[in-house]
Amino acid sequence: MAKPNNILVSACLLGVNCDYKGGNRQNQKVLDFIKDKNFIPVCPEIYGGFATPRPDAEIIGGDGEKVLSGQTKVVEPDGNDVSAKFIAGAKEVLKLAQLGKVELAILKEKSPSCGSNRTYDGTFSKSLVDSNGVLTALLLQNGIKVITEDDL
Repeated sequence: MAKPNNILVSACLLGVNCDYKGGNRQNQKVLDFIKDKNFIPVCPEIYGGFATPRPDAEIIGGDGEKVLSGQTKVVEPDGNDVSAKFIAGAKEVLKLAQLGKVELAILKEKSPSCGSNRTYDGTFSKSLVDSNGVLTALLLQNGIKVITEDDL
């Protein structure tokens, strides 16, 4: 019998303390959805080499696709460009997704890595724009469906 495909899940949604503040974003709807499924917890920012906690980061004037193509960048509030770490982490998660034959990812909305409908606009003013994060963009480019905790 064929083994079911795995689902990627943002580790912070599962209660893992890996968000930028050192906390988590545990979500009961996500926990209920995955309870009888195979899943792979991921945090692309940790895979990219960030510590927890770490400075906030936002995509400036664009989206994950533009970060991947070098047209824009992910920065911390002091202007430090951290795009390379975001891209590296996304590529590591993609490797896991491909090894696990992942067809679906449930990722944390608003994150510069994981957002799939909205991310912060790069002004650090809590303003949202319709855009994808870096990981979401890479997964979509590779045929993996992405939803958020809000879609469950």
